[in-house]
Amino acid sequence: MIPEIEKATSKEIKAFQEDKLRKLITYVSEKSPYYRRVFRNYKISPSDINSLKDMTKLPVTTKEDLQEFNDDFFCVPKSKIIDFVTTSGTLGNPVTVGLTDKDLNRLAYNEAISFACAGVREEDILQLTTTMDRRFMAGLAYFLGVRKLGAGIIRVGAGIPELQWDSILKFNPTYLIVVPSFLLKLIQYAEANNIDVNASGIKGAICIGESLRNQDFSLNILAEKIKAKWDIELYSTYASTEMSTAFTECSEQQGGHQHPELIIVEILDEDNQPVAEGEEGELVITTLGVEAMPLLRFKTGDIVAAHASGCSCGRNTPRLGPLVGRKKQMIKYKGTTLYPPAMANLLNDFTEVKGHVVEIYHNEIGTDEILIKIFAPKASDRLLSKIRDHFRSKLRVSPAIEICSREEIQKLQSSKLGRKPVGVIDRR
Repeated sequence: MIPEIEKATSKEIKAFQEDKLRKLITYVSEKSPYYRRVFRNYKISPSDINSLKDMTKLPVTTKEDLQEFNDDFFCVPKSKIIDFVTTSGTLGNPVTVGLTDKDLNRLAYNEAISFACAGVREEDILQLTTTMDRRFMAGLAYFLGVRKLGAGIIRVGAGIPELQWDSILKFNPTYLIVVPSFLLKLIQYAEANNIDVNASGIKGAICIGESLRNQDFSLNILAEKIKAKWDIELYSTYASTEMSTAFTECSEQQGGHQHPELIIVEILDEDNQPVAEGEEGELVITTLGVEAMPLLRFKTGDIVAAHASGCSCGRNTPRLGPLVGRKKQMIKYKGTTLYPPAMANLLNDFTEVKGHVVEIYHNEIGTDEILIKIFAPKASDRLLSKIRDHFRSKLRVSPAIEICSREEIQKLQSSKLGRKPVGVIDRR
């Protein structure tokens, strides 16, 4: 199930996207109070935007814009909104994103072709280990996508390894939709209860929320730990509520494929200028086919690299590499640029560490400081020394480390909406 446009030439994809872009510009100039104001203030006429290159005439849209002028982004009356979701904002309150019936169909299509990209077929059964409630888009998107694909789905929800295994053994799913670190908990429960994970019938996991690979696409430490115990395929998928689009790995596992019928991608530097192919920059997206709340040149805050070479799977679409980190969580520590995911990956090297939270704050002279709080039942000075040496070896710096109880770590990890455990607390 590869859409024809994803197998087209780069020239054909560009022409296709430019046609979609012109229609989008006309639509928002008529329907969006926010973008009408932007066009007026920047003296932009819809006829000025005819190509992808012309997009540089448009200012970027930030998360702060989205939060401050939330209602002005809606292009339809509230009566046409079928589903309301929220996503975290940068100014305190969540941002509301609404979806019309057309948007929900688009979301289902996105996830269906994304699952198909990872090899899921109509005859498969997927077990959903994420929530569908709490105004969370992802769980709903997965359900709609599986339904459109024609596959089966088991809505177990988050946590509870016992219930997950009960469902696996009872319904024989072939794929899990899961946060990868939770796979380690499933393995641990299986080993404690004499369950053979490799006889379970699970052949793959669609992994969300955490990285599986290094920047060269080799497996990172977390993925290696999983694969050492459970012989299943691991597929990364990356998405956000604002873009309503996913970038999912194919069989080649060389980055998440762009769906050109759904999204335009730019990778920009600090000055909002395009970076060279393969270089890291901030992912900036323009949504295509969104009715309620389309976005132009929206800065996601995520640092990635894009790869444009053709893929052996038959798709000719650009691929996004593993997430390097969040722009706002970039840390300048003792002259070294760091991102929390790199530190989390190193901690995965230590089986003694059962939980952690990275705290970032400013010291008395205004520079960045890092405190890594860990829960390790058998903590010792020797363990701390090994962790510090490992950090110095891999990252050239060694942050402060503090031993905490399980309860302290769990409290720090608890988010207000309870959707995902918090791994980074930025106090700057």
